[in-house]
Amino acid sequence: MIRFLWKGLIRDRSRSLFPILIVMAGSFLTVFLYCWIGGVQNDMIWSNAAFQTGHVKIMSRAYAKEADQLPNDLALMGVDRLMRALKKDYPEMIWLPRIRFGGLLDIPDENMETRSQAPVMGLGIRLLDQKSPEREILNLKSALVRGRLPEKAGEVLISDMLANQLKIDPGRQATLISSTMFGSMAMANFMIVGTVRFGVTAMDRGALVADIGDVQNALDMNDAAGEIVGFFTDHIYRDKIALQMERTFNAKFSKENDEFSPQMIPLSQQNGLGEMLAMTQKASTFMISIFVFVMSIVLWNTGLMSSIRRYGEIGVRLAMGEAKGHVYRSLIYESLIIGFVGAFAGSVLGLAVSFYLQIHGVNFGALMKNSTILISEIMRARVTPASYFIGFVPGLFAPLIGTSISGIGIYKRQTCQLFKELEV
Repeated sequence: MIRFLWKGLIRDRSRSLFPILIVMAGSFLTVFLYCWIGGVQNDMIWSNAAFQTGHVKIMSRAYAKEADQLPNDLALMGVDRLMRALKKDYPEMIWLPRIRFGGLLDIPDENMETRSQAPVMGLGIRLLDQKSPEREILNLKSALVRGRLPEKAGEVLISDMLANQLKIDPGRQATLISSTMFGSMAMANFMIVGTVRFGVTAMDRGALVADIGDVQNALDMNDAAGEIVGFFTDHIYRDKIALQMERTFNAKFSKENDEFSPQMIPLSQQNGLGEMLAMTQKASTFMISIFVFVMSIVLWNTGLMSSIRRYGEIGVRLAMGEAKGHVYRSLIYESLIIGFVGAFAGSVLGLAVSFYLQIHGVNFGALMKNSTILISEIMRARVTPASYFIGFVPGLFAPLIGTSISGIGIYKRQTCQLFKELEV
């Protein structure tokens, strides 16, 4: 039966070519947009996680309430002890202490007087530890523009945009002016050994990256850190696991009557990322539903035109004694064959384009010059296992629905009129 229908579709292209092209286009757009939306979502999640939120973040309860102000006077104490507990209770996670701080970077001239100054957004990480995954998470080797990565205490990196603004090259000494954990003024000298460009506009404006040990000494934060960020080892965020981890950690360590007790917050509850995740999931579902609906309407009309053109053929088949239900089912089988062929071709084309954009991406840097959102300037598609099958949803359902509606006309044919039609 299937072989017979397949030969009929091959030999009569007028009833298969146009529907296949429609299904192919719909499946292509479904696969491409699904991969693109997933890629943009993944880039935004990872950019926020790597530079700010982690997959989960631990802060003191007081610090969490004013986190946007970087209140290091409310930082976590006893970080070494807490890190040991985290590695014991959650060994499947990567735990990293960080200090985020603001300050003023002062560049002296030959006479050691101020030549230029600029505000900086500082980040203290485990930069000198060769075994630390921070260099990989922040992608420092690829981000390096000039100079080298720090190798000893007192060496720092600054953003290349900031270096150009201050008109300095690596190898220059700079003074950081900030405030200590206890509110007094802090001044520390550093050597700028390299410049970086992360491809994230919010970071590239004025980032300063230093080893957390140097920052602790400069800001009088011995055995303290503003936050501890945790990452899944494969760098893929899992909201259900993160929420479960939050509940168990807070039940054990966090105390409501102690504002300096640690509190864990998952990524989905920071920076409005939970709403963004929900929105993109709804957008994917809505997109597929729209394609199914539109393609069904088009294929319904195509089926109606085909039924009109094949009016005589269907009448002859009924006159020869073929049951109406059998004719109707044969049209359904034809639509499934058309849907499968079109969905397969469209999925292959959509995956090819998505794989290309996953590797090369599209640079939207010109549109993000004033952006304060932590997202990469180069947006990429992301091919997942679901991408191989998502194109078959509209590809199979649309022709099936369209043919099911248009094929109802078969049951309206009156056998008593067939001879009259055949005489004509």
